[in-house]
Amino acid sequence: MKLKTLVIGGSGLFLMVFSLLLFVAILFSDEQDSGISNIHYGGVNVSAEVLAHKPMVEKYAKEYGVEEYVNILLAIIQVESGGTAEDVMQSSESLGLPPNSLSTEESIKQGVKYFSELLASSERLSVDLESVIQSYNYGGGFLGYVANRGNKYTFELAQSFSKEYSGGEKVSYPNPIAIPINGGWRYNYGNMFYVQLVTQYLVTTEFNDDTVQAIMDEALKFEGWRYVYGGASPTTSFDCSGLTQWTYGKAGINLPRTAQQ
Repeated sequence: MKLKTLVIGGSGLFLMVFSLLLFVAILFSDEQDSGISNIHYGGVNVSAEVLAHKPMVEKYAKEYGVEEYVNILLAIIQVESGGTAEDVMQSSESLGLPPNSLSTEESIKQGVKYFSELLASSERLSVDLESVIQSYNYGGGFLGYVANRGNKYTFELAQSFSKEYSGGEKVSYPNPIAIPINGGWRYNYGNMFYVQLVTQYLVTTEFNDDTVQAIMDEALKFEGWRYVYGGASPTTSFDCSGLTQWTYGKAGINLPRTAQQ
């Protein structure tokens, strides 16, 4: 009787996992249809100088409702100043001030606030996260530019925007990011490589139709299996987090066993 109860309970829990996975599939399908990015940033690889600012970034990210974007904000700091300048997010100009006018805390507060405003605008316009990142460099006008050209960031759009606003003026830019793309130059308005500069410090996972299908196909193999607390493989059967970790792993996405890991 106890075993029967366990199986029934386990089936209910497995149903929860399948429902969650189905929700993920629908979510990412909707993202693709709406033009919102299906690239997700799950980690960050920045310098110790940048990481020293993480508590303050988290403080203001919470204040402005963008806690899930802390890693992106840290990557922006890496690009803007390497974590060493006083105006660490180079956010003075977003207030109409001369460069390097703000203290470190003022810079982070304003930089996070500005990012949150760009993010809110992007949601109204249904444009993707990469456009928000580029707009931190270009200004909010880039969001409208993207919205009128398909709602999704491309490097070609970033390049054409800079070309238009620079009057076609080019400058040398021998950055390792730029050299493989065009030999090492950029248009003289903002930095058309800004998304590439920021995302090189982020750990990315792209959810596309094939990825979601692979997750669902793997999960369905274990439909009806017995729930086993702590189980994380076909050898032991699964609990909910174990099944989720296993199915995502088969799609090439490494998740921690628990939220604390």
